[in-house]
Amino acid sequence: MSRPGAAAAQGGAAAVDSEGVAWHYGAPLNEQRALMTTTGIVDRSHRKVIRVAGADAPEFLNNLLSQKLDDVPDGFGASALDLDIQGRILHHADVAYTDGVFYLDLPASQAGTFLDFLQKMVFWSEVEVSETDLGVLTLLGGGVSLPEELSPAFIREVDWRGPQRRDIAVEREQLDAAVDKLTDAGAQLTGLMAYTAERVKAGEPEKDTDLDDKSIPHEVPQWIGRDDRPGAVHLEKGCYRGQETVARVENLGRSPRLLVLLQLDGSAPQEPATGEQIEYGGRKVGRLGTVVHDCDYGPIALGLVKRSALDVGELNIGMVAAAVDAASIPADEGDKAGRAAINKLRGR
Repeated sequence: MSRPGAAAAQGGAAAVDSEGVAWHYGAPLNEQRALMTTTGIVDRSHRKVIRVAGADAPEFLNNLLSQKLDDVPDGFGASALDLDIQGRILHHADVAYTDGVFYLDLPASQAGTFLDFLQKMVFWSEVEVSETDLGVLTLLGGGVSLPEELSPAFIREVDWRGPQRRDIAVEREQLDAAVDKLTDAGAQLTGLMAYTAERVKAGEPEKDTDLDDKSIPHEVPQWIGRDDRPGAVHLEKGCYRGQETVARVENLGRSPRLLVLLQLDGSAPQEPATGEQIEYGGRKVGRLGTVVHDCDYGPIALGLVKRSALDVGELNIGMVAAAVDAASIPADEGDKAGRAAINKLRGR
């Protein structure tokens, strides 16, 4: 925030967890558009980073979280969920594994309860769980190599639907120096707004902004690991809390809601706010999440919408018209294996 032009999020944008970092540096749409030709440095140091180390760390985390972590290679990066017994999402963290240590970063609003949960579950395991003083910087777009003298605690290559992304973590007292080294290497400062626009287009939610206390993993299709994408949920790992719900939805049915991209009417006099109801014909069909302006599409948002309303046409959020972006609806996966087996037993 001490850099020239740095501005905090205001208005509806303030609903996105962004306290303490720059929303933009004076020209947010230009900052986003520049990602097509250069590498942007996004300050995401408002996130907290938890360190999990020790001989039992892989098995310890594998038993608690939705991601398979007991045999990951050095340099592994993905996401993981902490679920309650009903399979509802309690915490969502990004994971990096390097030099025998796991780093889990997540928004500050979730970090305290997640750290407390992990520490309470240690028991007799040879595991050390602690909060670090690391800050996360995200590099968007290719073309800039990391300076050798940077020496981050971890580098995470992120597999997502947005531009090339690398998350790095450095000591907070070294953040300014790290940014200077990166700008000297050819990268440019880019606000969290540009990152948020790319995140929304990629369909990547922030738990407290885009989901609610009833959300389950399958509501976010790309969180379900398939083929060679790890996602946040591994479908073939051992037992963990909430796995029964994941398995039931995967094998027998579908989630009643989906997180989708919404195109908003840019001519409306006022933008809708995060948390507002999404309606069709006067009936509530969803909840509005992150709202942001994109350099190409204008106002866009994430919405948690009932499946029955995905293809009905124009939706309304207060006085603002909205439409579901069809490209954000996953392809129908066909008959579920479990459901097919049940129908066979019933002679259908």
